[in-house]
Amino acid sequence: MRIVLLGPPGSGKGTQATHLAKSLGVPHISTGDLFRAQIAEETELGILANEYIAHGNLVPDEVTNAMMRERLSRADASGFVLDGYPRTLDQAHALGAMLQQLQRPLHHAILIDVPDENIVERAVGRLVCGSCGEIFHLKFKPPGVAGICDKCRGILGVREDDTPSTVRHRLTVYGRITKPVLAFYQREKILSRVDGVGPPDEIFKRVVALTEND
Repeated sequence: MRIVLLGPPGSGKGTQATHLAKSLGVPHISTGDLFRAQIAEETELGILANEYIAHGNLVPDEVTNAMMRERLSRADASGFVLDGYPRTLDQAHALGAMLQQLQRPLHHAILIDVPDENIVERAVGRLVCGSCGEIFHLKFKPPGVAGICDKCRGILGVREDDTPSTVRHRLTVYGRITKPVLAFYQREKILSRVDGVGPPDEIFKRVVALTEND
């Protein structure tokens, strides 16, 4: 099974991608993980990507595409769940060309659909552990002890970019960039939408239901 999981920042698609990949027995491939691995290994692509990231700039499509091409060409990538890629129409076209060359066409592009106001609510109450990175939420997942991580007893804090105005700006940028990607997969007749509101387990059942007939 080869799946692209799409969704706005804060939609929970990373969590769903992890669970889906485990359920299907295929790799969960995210651009964030690829960047970190290539940078840690100091590959040519990693060094190039780090130059952009270190200066607060977006990594160009051609660098991201090259990393993804290398990862998808590995033997274990006959099936996969992609998370965070493609973000742009150019990346969607590049992915299509890669998979055509590898003779591994996509089966599904699944959008985790969450209204903007729900995402703002999720982000504004989010708490992140400064030690282990575990995420809590004042409303949806409060820690056992206020301000203390249940996992490692580290101190919880609020990310500087988790303000309503910043989150709404991220969503506006996402919508502008990603709408053409959704339209692209709609034309390919592989786009499905899943209601992303509700408990993660229920959302996961909705995602899995789309793949069970294949």
